[in-house]
Amino acid sequence: MTEKLYWGDSYLKEFSATVIGTRMLQDGRVAVLLDKTAFYPTSGGQPSDTGTMSYDGRTVSIVDVFKESNDVFHTVDSAEGMKVGDAVECKIDWERRYGHMRHHTALHIIDGVVQKRHSGRITGSQIYADRARMDFDIAGMNREMMQEIIEEAQRVVDEDHSVAVKFLTKDEAMAIPDLSRTGPGNELLAGLEKVRVVDIVGFDMQLDGGTHVASTKEVGKIVLKEYKNNGAHNKRVYITLQL
Repeated sequence: MTEKLYWGDSYLKEFSATVIGTRMLQDGRVAVLLDKTAFYPTSGGQPSDTGTMSYDGRTVSIVDVFKESNDVFHTVDSAEGMKVGDAVECKIDWERRYGHMRHHTALHIIDGVVQKRHSGRITGSQIYADRARMDFDIAGMNREMMQEIIEEAQRVVDEDHSVAVKFLTKDEAMAIPDLSRTGPGNELLAGLEKVRVVDIVGFDMQLDGGTHVASTKEVGKIVLKEYKNNGAHNKRVYITLQL
């Protein structure tokens, strides 16, 4: 099992680890398993981190990170000479990671506004380094309503709330209403003994395994980039962030 350093510190950019396994992938690349990692694997609408891994005088690019059960694998084009037990030095592409963190926190804030102010729900989301997408099922939704939601979310950003990670027991988590707001999230919550939550202090708390900024102020300015009406129960929105 890989120790997930990103769960405790989203700002960790470099770390040392030990190789505990490698395997060849179908496309000829190599998946490297480490005893610990700060690289976030693709999950929950957040793309994986990328970066570099150095060992025995070589440096290779980590082009993808994925999770299997409790293991996190790092995809590299080549792992020539690498063996189990090798020490490696890893470095995250911080610009990419920080973009994911800012957008992820922005989505939580928008979700919190919707949860508190509107009858409906968010049905999907996807994070990119330079933008994010959200899908809504809200009665009467139009572009003007969405702009109002964005403006209210911006007020939360500007209030500069702390963003904290907490670990709760299942009983503690189940006692908090709407901690999870999706079907898959509810199923996940029911099967966990220790629950990781992201708390935008004084505003909103959600079940979450991703990386976030430490303060809402870091999100910057939320801009409604595109609004699409894909049907009565599907409104798709793209946002970008400005510093």
